[in-house]
Amino acid sequence: MSGPDHGGAAGGEADVLWFLPTHGDGHFLGSDTGARHVSIGYLRQIAQAADELGYFGVLLPTGRSCEDSWVIASALAPLTRRLRFLVALRPGLQEPTVAARMAATLDRISEGRLLINIVTGGDPVELRGDGVFMDHAERYAVTNEFLHIWKALMRGETVDFKGDHLQVEGGQLFYPAEQFPYPPIYFGGSSGVGQEIAAEHVDVYLTWGEKPADVAAKINEMKALAAARGRTLSFGIRLHVIVRETAEEAWRAADDLIRYVDDETIALAQKTFARHDSEGQRRMARLHGGPARPA
Repeated sequence: MSGPDHGGAAGGEADVLWFLPTHGDGHFLGSDTGARHVSIGYLRQIAQAADELGYFGVLLPTGRSCEDSWVIASALAPLTRRLRFLVALRPGLQEPTVAARMAATLDRISEGRLLINIVTGGDPVELRGDGVFMDHAERYAVTNEFLHIWKALMRGETVDFKGDHLQVEGGQLFYPAEQFPYPPIYFGGSSGVGQEIAAEHVDVYLTWGEKPADVAAKINEMKALAAARGRTLSFGIRLHVIVRETAEEAWRAADDLIRYVDDETIALAQKTFARHDSEGQRRMARLHGGPARPA
């Protein structure tokens, strides 16, 4: 994962983040062959290697297939020195007051190394399993109210708020975060309402990997939306990369990575993604369908 881009121009300064596989790891996509279960020892090895190599931070994924990102980040923060932890806040699953206390505590004990990833959710089946039955528009409305409350608490304000979904009376955060007014907020939302929320609230706007022209168009649109509110954004992109000395070596590694992926596995994955109501997932799905390798 790369981001945010602070320079604004090609070749500008960028922070590069790695990834903690809190759902397990393996050599091959779509197969348990050579896979290893997640363990704190293995995650410690990855985090400490990223720390020593100078990576800006690590993304901790969230969802029912993952170990809890807050617990893992809390366990690894004392074992690293500079590494930042991009941890998910989940509007609809967490109350903003509790989320503020969690964020402030982790930011303090990590000495200011917390990054916040706002995740509104895209898989209705998983969300219903977590007790969330709101549709796409309702979830984003909750996210908007959540961020108004959360940010005010983190700024040290006493919060009285009554919205369509959330209500707080006399909310306070007694122990502030290390970073003021709050740890940087990352967020990815490709739908219209998601982009409006990003322009209003966040520091770093995230996108999945898409065709360069499509990413450029999205960034320009977000810059305009933020500017209309008197704000500026940084940008990040999440990519899976294969790096080798030559293109041919990279393609061999790519072929090996998917050696156990058959048509049935692809069809099942596409069926799962099709039920998501995430616009970003839909945009990625449109990239599928070409040859496995370019001619």
